[in-house]
Amino acid sequence: MAKKSKLDSVIFELKEKHEALSQDTNLFLEGFLHSKQLTYWDYINTDALLNLQIQRTDFPDEMVFITYHQINELIFKMILWEIQQVADSKNISVDLFEDKIMRVSRYFDMLTTSFNIMLKGMSVEQYNKFRLSLSPASGFQSFQYRLIEFASTELINLIDIRFRKTIDRNTPFEHAFDHLYWQAAGKDFKTGKKSQLLLSFEKQYKERFITFMKVYNTRNLWSTYKSFSKKNQANKSLIKAMRHLDYTINITWVMAHYNTAKFYIESKSGNSISTGGSDWHKYMHPKYQKRIFFPDLWSKEELEKWGENE
Repeated sequence: MAKKSKLDSVIFELKEKHEALSQDTNLFLEGFLHSKQLTYWDYINTDALLNLQIQRTDFPDEMVFITYHQINELIFKMILWEIQQVADSKNISVDLFEDKIMRVSRYFDMLTTSFNIMLKGMSVEQYNKFRLSLSPASGFQSFQYRLIEFASTELINLIDIRFRKTIDRNTPFEHAFDHLYWQAAGKDFKTGKKSQLLLSFEKQYKERFITFMKVYNTRNLWSTYKSFSKKNQANKSLIKAMRHLDYTINITWVMAHYNTAKFYIESKSGNSISTGGSDWHKYMHPKYQKRIFFPDLWSKEELEKWGENE
């Protein structure tokens, strides 16, 4: 019997695939015959991508600002894609979990070093002029970054530190949402009044946030780690990877962002006020809110001094 060629094997597998779907393989092949050859620009949608940078002013460096933040959002999408695979996996292995943790870490390592583009890639004078046209918009309103937080840790670790003792797993999601640490950037907790920054953000995304919070309540990275056996939880390589991710997101990356904002906002031509009007010092600096995704992996002293040496 003659040995099947590579082409014969592929056609046989195609037939099996389409028969399982009750589809005609011949129609598929004929359609493939008439289809246009794929090009790089069509596959990547280059033309569409390069037309998304729309300036609100005529300052050249606004293009740097817009493009940089759009790249950040694409990286956030890649991070969420990795975390989603963990959440959707049943009985994920320790090795695969660690691999996903390291993938996310590398993305945040890249985001951290990329702040040099912002720090040294724009004119201070231009930035402090075109940023006035952005109010009340703010990087605070990054929907995807908030999803990354929800997908990384248990909700209690994202609650404003002033209210953590009053909130537990039985707390309604709506109430927990209103006491997330980043609410401090746009809410007066004494009066309950919210800024336009926060109101517009919630109007656009609150329902989706609540839904996402419910889905990832027990499927986040921290909960997944805690579902492993004691032996696997003690895996030194895994612990090292998780500590690196926690520190990178909640201190290294945050401080790179903080120092870049401080450089521009507190410059001679700056006004020390964020575009969203938030108390950005206390909202951003890790020593105030102590955002920690994997608290049990840190010593008592490390937790107490979190962000204080930055």
